[in-house]
Amino acid sequence: MTADELDPLIHVPTRLRIVATLAALPDGDALSFTRLQDMLRLTPGNLIIQLRKLEEAGYLVSEKTRNGSAQKTMVTLTKQGRTALGAYTQALRKLLGGLDTDAKAAEAGSDIVAF
Repeated sequence: MTADELDPLIHVPTRLRIVATLAALPDGDALSFTRLQDMLRLTPGNLIIQLRKLEEAGYLVSEKTRNGSAQKTMVTLTKQGRTALGAYTQALRKLLGGLDTDAKAAEAGSDIVAF
């Protein structure tokens, strides 16, 4: 994958929402699984599948703790995940960068649109 390509792992809308939500936290901070699920309005099964794929890629880590019979899972974006999101957003900006020029040309009545 080149720097100009969109990361297919992050490009999936649900995973993009997960990574963006975790990236909004200060570096090293975590969200509980249930809080993340509530924020993104995902089913537990869907969230588990998406978290597993991101964790396999090294983009996040999850830590399970137990307090008696209660189990809590905390999810944190890794440095690699933050870097991947940064590269993704940069590639997306580059890809969409010409749209402003295209819109201005259309507003000016130009028939030429660059692709």
